[in-house]
Amino acid sequence: YGLVFDAGSTHTALYVYQWPADKENGTGIVSQVESCTVNGSGISSYADDPAGAGASLKPCLDKAMTVIPVEQQWQTPTYLGATAGMRLLREQNSTKAEQVFAEVSKAIREYPVDFCGAQILTGNEEGSFGWITVNYLLETLIKVRGGKWEHPQHTEVLGALDLGGASTQITFQPGVTIEDKNTSVLFRLYGTNYSLYTHSYLCYGQTQALKRLTAALHQDSSYAQNISQPCYPKGYQENITIAEIYNSPCVPIPSMLSPAQILTVTGTGNPAACRTAILKLFNFTCGANRTCGFDGVYQPPVRGQFFAFAGFYYTFSFLNLTGQQSLSHVNATVWDFCNKNWSELVETFPQNKEHLHTYCVAGLYILTLLVDGYKFDEHTWSNIHFSQKAGNADIGWTLGFMLNLTNMIPTEALEHVKGQQPSLWAGAISFIVLAIVAGLVAILLQCFWKSK
Repeated sequence: YGLVFDAGSTHTALYVYQWPADKENGTGIVSQVESCTVNGSGISSYADDPAGAGASLKPCLDKAMTVIPVEQQWQTPTYLGATAGMRLLREQNSTKAEQVFAEVSKAIREYPVDFCGAQILTGNEEGSFGWITVNYLLETLIKVRGGKWEHPQHTEVLGALDLGGASTQITFQPGVTIEDKNTSVLFRLYGTNYSLYTHSYLCYGQTQALKRLTAALHQDSSYAQNISQPCYPKGYQENITIAEIYNSPCVPIPSMLSPAQILTVTGTGNPAACRTAILKLFNFTCGANRTCGFDGVYQPPVRGQFFAFAGFYYTFSFLNLTGQQSLSHVNATVWDFCNKNWSELVETFPQNKEHLHTYCVAGLYILTLLVDGYKFDEHTWSNIHFSQKAGNADIGWTLGFMLNLTNMIPTEALEHVKGQQPSLWAGAISFIVLAIVAGLVAILLQCFWKSK
């Protein structure tokens, strides 16, 4: 068994993985046997209450202990990986970030597991491990047939698109040489080399992008107390404090503003104005003779099939857009949703009232990110698969992270990690046993003749 906490910017989840003890003969195929969502916000939200971050993990750890047999708990590798929320907190206040880590580590150490530490993943690690997870689960790296590893023939690896609360990642195998080594990662998996392009954009996760958008609208209104929000449905209104918007390095607070000041945000339901405002969050200019995504970051042209998960999936699942629809259909559906007023939406989706006002802005933001940012077009759009799971496991970075850290992915050449047929093992064991018995008999006979 293995445990991995995904400590994201908006929430934390615990995943319990299981695999056969004998990796070579038992194939070492990892499966997800349990997952548990931690109550409350991400651990970075406990900056002023670090003990609360540790306490929040305990109900999920209790649940995991009911799944893992008592005699195996002490040897269960357990990890906590934190992503962009903790990257931002470390940037803002490294002492508070260390205190949060100290408390979550203390809480996990109270359990009879092999705790291997808590760490902040880099953006490139988050993207790369997500890519490993996708390709491992969809068996593009390796298949197991009759107890043997087999490298799939003529199978293209898949790209990975991840959207969190504070960052977004794109990882894929390009068809060209990667020009910028900062965006390049090399893996040797199951005897095969993979040269990947990967980049993580901090402050472009869904939550931080919305805060940046609201701050920009506030600035455009000359910091007025009332903000018109074209991305919210007409008829929707909410009161928020300055501190709720300007509370991270992505959205630094101007000195003249008071954190306690209350702003009124009123939805105007105007998708065209919303898209214009979203476009202003990006810088699409590239240097001479250089292809780029946005903000001047090098990116080769997208290639192959992609799995889009996390925030990409949740938003498009709500909008019923996970069925490989065309880009024009997706565009039309999102715009149609954005044109609905608040009372109409509440009547249609009474169960989703808490986040209902954000689906228009999330939909338009995802379209802008994928089309204008990552450069998917009408043709390549059909290569994107919006999905939460592959097989019975959640898609995310946690499985790839654990596979890497527990050395579950052998780096030897493929033929060196082949399992054997059960009949061969049985024959080999029988031969060894007979040889030992024959040796013991010979020694006894020799001792007997000597004594005579």
